[in-house]
Amino acid sequence: MIIENVRIYTEQGEFCFGTVVIENGKIADIKLGKSADFAERCKNYCKEDHEILDGRGKYLIPGMIDIHLHGCKGYDFCDGSLEAVERIAEYQASTGVTTMALATMTLPTDRLQAVLEQGAAYCEKKSRGEYAAYADLTGINMEGPFISKEKCGAQNADYIKKPQTALFEAFQESAKGLVKYMGIAPEAEGALEFIRKIKEQIKLSIAHSNACYEEARAAFEAGACHVTHLYNGMSAFSHREPGIVGAVYDCKDVEVELIADGVHVHPSMIRATFQMLGKDRVILISDSIRAAGMEPGEYELGGQKIKLQKNRAVISGTKTIAGSVASLPEGLRYVVKETGIPLEVAVQCVTKNPARSLGIYEECGSVSVGKRADLVLLDEDLNVTAVVKNGVLI
Repeated sequence: MIIENVRIYTEQGEFCFGTVVIENGKIADIKLGKSADFAERCKNYCKEDHEILDGRGKYLIPGMIDIHLHGCKGYDFCDGSLEAVERIAEYQASTGVTTMALATMTLPTDRLQAVLEQGAAYCEKKSRGEYAAYADLTGINMEGPFISKEKCGAQNADYIKKPQTALFEAFQESAKGLVKYMGIAPEAEGALEFIRKIKEQIKLSIAHSNACYEEARAAFEAGACHVTHLYNGMSAFSHREPGIVGAVYDCKDVEVELIADGVHVHPSMIRATFQMLGKDRVILISDSIRAAGMEPGEYELGGQKIKLQKNRAVISGTKTIAGSVASLPEGLRYVVKETGIPLEVAVQCVTKNPARSLGIYEECGSVSVGKRADLVLLDEDLNVTAVVKNGVLI
């Protein structure tokens, strides 16, 4: 495949007109601008059945990477079925999310292990060539059960547990090593010891925590390096008690997730976050639930009833927000259109940054020769108009 006449998002974080050549599922050549030399080289790739896609001046960006989503289109990862993972991966790829890390809820241990096993089963089948047009499952983001009851949000407090190394190891065994993020409340008994023991194996993420500044700072110094959906499910950011957010600001190696749906975080705070942390430390996520892509009504999340009204999902009978119903591409558009973050910056936060976080930047996350040809075309309004997965238009 040759994709021509597009504005390519380069590794330098800029858009430049050019052409991309794809061979055997990977990016084989890139030319910015036009030249007779490149046109001649392209002839070597062109066969009678070679597909040429005219981008008509649209934006060409890497396939998006969502490191925190629970579900969509009526399915949830915690359904614990292979079908759920399949349907989620199929839908995500169709929207432009070509790589994902599915998130778990706080559930009984045996149920969590069954969920993790299905994630591993999906990856095994995909490694054998199945699900070619579906999103890759490159990790699992365990949002619980080592969290705080005070800030459990839509998580079920009945199943919260103290951090236990043996339990984590059991989870990782069920997932066949797929768990990449482990949520933890630093104020929990034994949390710091837990962080120190497993920090070399996984990314420890402060999640659903009421930690004060000192507790969060101690967790980062012990080895935690990630924060689950900044501002949501955590201690408040105040001028006298800066809490987790203040500790993040002072610990420059910590990266954060930011829900980009226009419901969870005010536009002013999104702008402030980029001012505080810079573009390299922010990863935009969807945190989408099974109600994403569905009509208003009642749904389920982690064993609790959820009500969807327009673009907001809450635990039934309360005002507690229960995940997002926006896709990551919708979040990208919102951040650019409604908060004024430059497109080049927002794209980095849904491609390069999450790829680096997952440790897969050598494979994907940028439009670069040799990387997997997972690519997305966006029009002027930032709507996804085409998705290429492993070099094939889907």
